Amino acid sequence: MDRVVNFSAGPSAMPLEVLMRAQSELVDTNHAGMSVLEMSHRSKAFEEILSNTKQRLRKLMNIPENYKILFLQGGASLQFSMIPLNLLQKDHEAAYIITGSWSQKALKEAKKVGQTTVAATSEEDQFRQIPDFSQITQSKNLSYVHITGNNTIEGTRFTHLPKTDAPIINDWSSGILSEEINVSDYGMIYAGAQKNLGPSGVTVVIIRDDLIGHAPDGLPTMLNYETHAKADSLYHTPPTFGIYMIGLMLEWIDSLGGVKEIERRNREKASLLYETIDQSTIFHSPVKKEDRSLMNVPFKTDSEETDRAFLHFAASKQLVELKGHRSVGGMRASIYNAMPLEHVERLCEAMREFEETMK
Repeated sequence: MDRVVNFSAGPSAMPLEVLMRAQSELVDTNHAGMSVLEMSHRSKAFEEILSNTKQRLRKLMNIPENYKILFLQGGASLQFSMIPLNLLQKDHEAAYIITGSWSQKALKEAKKVGQTTVAATSEEDQFRQIPDFSQITQSKNLSYVHITGNNTIEGTRFTHLPKTDAPIINDWSSGILSEEINVSDYGMIYAGAQKNLGPSGVTVVIIRDDLIGHAPDGLPTMLNYETHAKADSLYHTPPTFGIYMIGLMLEWIDSLGGVKEIERRNREKASLLYETIDQSTIFHSPVKKEDRSLMNVPFKTDSEETDRAFLHFAASKQLVELKGHRSVGGMRASIYNAMPLEHVERLCEAMREFEETMK
C-alpha cells in the first residue's frame, strides 16, 4: 500500500487502523446484515451507534451531564450564524476575540444578527499571537464571549481563557480532543469533524443546558438548538456515516489511553517540529512561542522561490499537503491526533536535508 504522509489541514489524515476497521465493516456493520450507509437513522442498529458515540465522547472529554452533545450539519461555519441566532439576546451584545480568519468570519455573521464588540484582536500583528484580552468588560448585557481556541491558518492557540461571567463559546474545530480541558469552563464548544474527529460532514456541538431554549419565536426550526437537543440529533436524517466514523475515532483514542495520552503525543510531535524550525538557518516560525499551536505549524523561508523548492522536495519524499494557506503563504504542517510521531520525524529529516542542499 503506497500511502503518502498527509499534512492536510482538513479534511485530514485519519489513523490507518480506523480506515481499515471501517473498510472491514462497510458491507456488514456491527453484524446488522447491512452497511451503516444503508441503515435508517430511526433503526435500533443506528441508534446504538449514536448512543455509543455520544457516551464515548462524554467519557473522553469528561463532559458533565448538564451539557448536551449534538451532531449537526453545515460545518462550523453554520455555527457562526446559529450561535448569535440562539444566544445573542435582545439589548445585549456578543464579544469576539479576533485571532485570525475564522474568528473574523464568525464576527461577520454575528453582526448580521445583533450587537457585537471586538474584545481584543491581534490583527495589527498579522495574527502572530493571541492578543491581550484581560480588559474584557464585565457587563450584565454580554450574552457570550466567542474565541477560536486553535487557529488552523495562523497556527496560534489559546492557553488560558478570558475572565468573564458570560458563557465562553469555543470554536475548537482544529483542537478538539488534542489536549485535556475542563468543559465546565465553557458554555459551548463546537467543532467540524474533519480535522481530529473523522470525515467532513459532521459538526459536534457541546452546549450547556441553560443556553438552550432562548431562541426567538421566529427562528427557523432547523437553526434552533432546542430542536436538535429534544430530538437527540435525530430531528431529520443526520450524517449517519460521519457519526459512525467519529465513533471509531473515539474508540481508537480510548484504546491509546484517552486524551491524556493523545496530549502527550501531540506535545512531543509539536516540540520536535518547532525545535527543528528554531534550529534551522533557513526556516522560521512567524508565531510567538508561547502561543504556538500543537496542531497547525506554519513556517517559512525568506523567499517564495525557496518555499516552492522545499514543497517540491518534500513531495518527492511523499510528504504532501504542506503548502500554507493562501492568506499567509509559506508552509503549514497540520499534525493532528492521527499523525504518528514517525511522520513528523520524516518531515524534520526532509527539512534538514533540504537545508543542506541550500548551503
